[in-house]
Order: sequence, then structure tokens, then C-alpha cells
Amino acid sequence: MENGIDKESGSMLFSEEELIEVSGLKKGGDFVEVTCGCTSHRYGDAVGKLRVFSNGHLEITCECTPGCNEDKLTPAAFEKHSGRETARKWKNNVWLIVKGEKVPLSKTAFLKYYNQASKNGNGIHKAHGGRVCHRDEFVRCNRCKKERRFRLRTKEECRIHHDALADVNWKCSDILYDRITCDDDEERASRRVYRGCFRSPTCKGCTSCVCFGCEICRFTDCSCQTCIDFIRNAEA
Repeated sequence: MENGIDKESGSMLFSEEELIEVSGLKKGGDFVEVTCGCTSHRYGDAVGKLRVFSNGHLEITCECTPGCNEDKLTPAAFEKHSGRETARKWKNNVWLIVKGEKVPLSKTAFLKYYNQASKNGNGIHKAHGGRVCHRDEFVRCNRCKKERRFRLRTKEECRIHHDALADVNWKCSDILYDRITCDDDEERASRRVYRGCFRSPTCKGCTSCVCFGCEICRFTDCSCQTCIDFIRNAEA
């Protein structure tokens, strides 16, 4: 045992070289935990604990304030919670401390299981060329009643849409990655018919662009019925 860390537990996930001088390192039976953070120019650093599991699952417990109860966050949700102005880029915005320096998660070895799971995930809908395909969706602002477009090309984008759809009080100003306010015009109806389907630009919904549940658009840390049903079906 060294620095209170059992070298045997979690030793199969990463090599000693990959873990050298990573701050907050803790090894569990099926995970490795490290100190992480995300920096907002307005609010400063939000610090947390990132757990990396062998199945690719990433889980963050936030420690931004002593009273913060946010745990089991996805990196995208942690990025949003931290108040990061340029959200949707959690792989670069969430950092670890390596050799005393902040290093983007994307430049460490801690995404290798996540990337592998995304690459080999079952049930992921893909269009020609292997691209993930979910058509664009719209959410109506509770304040101005205008519909705003959400692109669903990555897991981070799917999570942002998922959370917005679940929030009955969602409003335009909640979009962190785009400077949209209720004063901005709604997208023209003639433009809204283009939904991003690779089969047909004006598709109203087909098996290529409408996903009924996959590992990109369903989340293990969410307790909504849709996510619970997907998890149960995946485990069956």
C-alpha cells in the first residue's frame, strides 16, 4: 500500500505509467478515481472526483462547494453545472491535475475505455460512413414559446437535449453553448423541416434518424422512465 492506495485494486485498468503523478488517485475494485475540474471564466474552478470504469462509464462527484450534492454526473453534465461558458466540449474542458498541471481529459489515458465503448456500443444507429445518426430535435422555450433547435450528433449534445426536454421550465438563456435569448427570432418554418436525416433532408422520421434508445442518447445516471427502461432492456 502506498499513500493509502491499494496497488492491487483497479490495477488492471491502467498502467503505472499512465497513472504517474495524477492528483487524487484512488483505485477501486472496478474503477479508478482521480481529481478533476472544469474552469469557468465567471465562477472559477469547479473541482470534483472522476471515476473511470472498465465498461467505459464516466462518473463525476462535484465538490465545487461544501454544500453541493451533485454526484454521479456525466462529464457533460458536470461541465454545464460548473458554468463553463463554452460547453459541449467536455473532453477538452474537463481537466485532471498531472504533475501539478491542469491537463485536458482528452490528453490523458482516462478516455480509452469510454472511446472503446462508444466505438463498439450495441444498438447505436449509424448512417452511411459509420456516422451516428439522430435527427435534430426542437424544444419550446417556456418563456417566449419559441422553438429552438438541438443537434444530436454526439453523446454530449444528446444529453443537453435530454435535460432540456425534461425541464418544464427550460428557457432560451439556458443554452450555454450558443448566445440565444428570447429576443432572437425563431427559426423559419421552411428551415425547420430540415432535420439532419442522412436519408432525406426533409425526413419526418424514419428508422435511420429516429432512435428508440441507444448508448449515445440514454444515460445510466438519469432516473427518467425512458432511461430506466433502456437500462433494463440492455441488462435483460
